[in-house]
Amino acid sequence: MKKKELTPEKQAKVQLRREKEIRKWEKEKSRRKPSNYFWYLVLIISLIYATDEIASQIGTLMKTEIATDLFASDNSIGILDIISVLTVPFQALGLLYRPLADKWGRKRFLIINTIGMSFGLFVVFLSGNIPIYVIGACLVQFFIPHDMHVVYIMESAPSKHRARTYSSIKFFANMSVMLVPLLRRMLMQEASQWRNVYLIPAIVGIVTSLVALLMAREPDTFIDSRLRYLRLTDAERKAEKEKKSAENAQGGLITALKFAMQHKQLRWLYIVSALANIGFYGSINYSAILSYGYAQNFVDNGQFAALDNEVMNAVSIGPVTAALFLFPVGCAVAQVIMGFISDWKGRKTAAIVTAADCLVTFVLFSIGARLGWNSYLVGFLCGAAIGSYYSANDVLIMMISESSPTNLRSSTMSAQFIVTAIGVAVSYTISIPLVTIFGNTLTSLVCLCLLVPGFIAALVALVKKTHDTKGVDLDTVTGCEWD
Repeated sequence: MKKKELTPEKQAKVQLRREKEIRKWEKEKSRRKPSNYFWYLVLIISLIYATDEIASQIGTLMKTEIATDLFASDNSIGILDIISVLTVPFQALGLLYRPLADKWGRKRFLIINTIGMSFGLFVVFLSGNIPIYVIGACLVQFFIPHDMHVVYIMESAPSKHRARTYSSIKFFANMSVMLVPLLRRMLMQEASQWRNVYLIPAIVGIVTSLVALLMAREPDTFIDSRLRYLRLTDAERKAEKEKKSAENAQGGLITALKFAMQHKQLRWLYIVSALANIGFYGSINYSAILSYGYAQNFVDNGQFAALDNEVMNAVSIGPVTAALFLFPVGCAVAQVIMGFISDWKGRKTAAIVTAADCLVTFVLFSIGARLGWNSYLVGFLCGAAIGSYYSANDVLIMMISESSPTNLRSSTMSAQFIVTAIGVAVSYTISIPLVTIFGNTLTSLVCLCLLVPGFIAALVALVKKTHDTKGVDLDTVTGCEWD
C-alpha cells in the first residue's frame, strides 16, 4: 500500500518540529564542557555500571536466602526458578525499548534505566510477600538489558583509549559486586534479613542517576549523527532509507539462521553455543550450591543435627558470605585471562581455555563447598567458574561476528541468542523438575550433570569443527572461507 502524502500544512508542522529539534541539539553541543569533564563522566558511568552489575547479580547471590524465606520448603529453589520465568517477557520488552535511544538521546535513557533498576531494587527491599517481590524483580529485569552506560563509554571515550577505558570501568563494576557480601556481613544477623542488602545499592543508584542528570552530557557522536539526519531533505532522507534497506536486504533472524546452517563455521559455532548453555542452570544457582554444600558438611561433621533453618542461617551469615567476597575477584581474573589470550593466541584458543577453566573450577568449587574447604578459596573458584562461563560465551559471540559478512553480522549475532536459548531451555526443562521434586540439596548434582557433559561436548566440537577468527578482515569476510 502506497504511503499517504502529507498535506502542505502537516509538512510545515513536521519541518517546524525538525528545526526546533535541530536548535535543541545545536545548543546542547555548543555548551562548554569543563576541562575535566571526561573524568567526571568516567566516575558517573563507573557507578552506574556498578549499579547495573549488582542489580544483575544480587538476585543470584542472595538466591538461597530469598527462596528459603519466601517458600520455606525443601524444594524452594525450584519453586523460585519457576516464578523467575515470569521476568523473561520483561527482559524481551527491555530489548524492544532499547532502540528509542537512537531517536531521543542517550542521556535520558541512562538516567531512566538507572532510576528504574534502582527503584526495582527498592521494591524488593520493601517486599513483604511474593507478588511484590516479583514486581521488583520484573522492574530490574526490564531495565538491565538496555546497557546505555556501555553505549556512553563507546561514544564518549577517545578512540585510542576506548578499549582500555571500557575494560577499566568493567573491572571496577565487577569488583563492586563485593558490596553484596560486605552488606550481608553488616546487615544480616540472620538469613531472613536478606532484604536489607537491597537497600544500599538502590540508594546509590538513585543518587548516581541524579548526579548524571546534573553533570552528564549527550555524547557528541550521537548529536552529530542526529543533526546529520535532521538536516537531510525529504528526498535525501528517502534515498538514505532506501540505501539502508538495500544494504540490509539479506538481514533478519530467519535469513541469518538459514545462512548459518548453510556454512560450516557458523553452523558449528551455533551448535557449540547451544551445547555450552546446557549447563546454564549452574550459572544461576552457584549460591545454592555453596549454601547447601557447606550446610551438608556442617551436618556430616556433627555441628548440627539436621539440615534445617538453623544450619542454613549459620551458613548464610558465615562461610557463604565469606566466599562471596572473593567471587567478584574470580570473575574479574577469568575475564582478564580471556581478553589477554584472545588477542595473544586467538579466539579459538581463548574459547577452549575459558571453557576448560569453567569446567575445572566449577567441579572444584562444588566439591570444595561440600568438603568444607576454606571459604575464600571456594569463593574465588566459584567466581572463576562463573566468569569463565560467561567469558566463553563472549568469545563465541566474537567468533560468530568475525565469521559473518557485514550485511548479516548484526543478524547472525542476534540469531545466536535464539540458538543459545535451545541449550538454556534444555537446562531448565531437565533441572527445574528434578530440583523441585527431590529438593534443594540436589542442586549441585543436577548442575554438574548438565554442565560437565555439555561443556565437554562443546569443547570437542569447538576443537574439531571450528577455525580461529583472529585477524579476519571484517570488511571482506563472506562466511564461506571455511566451507
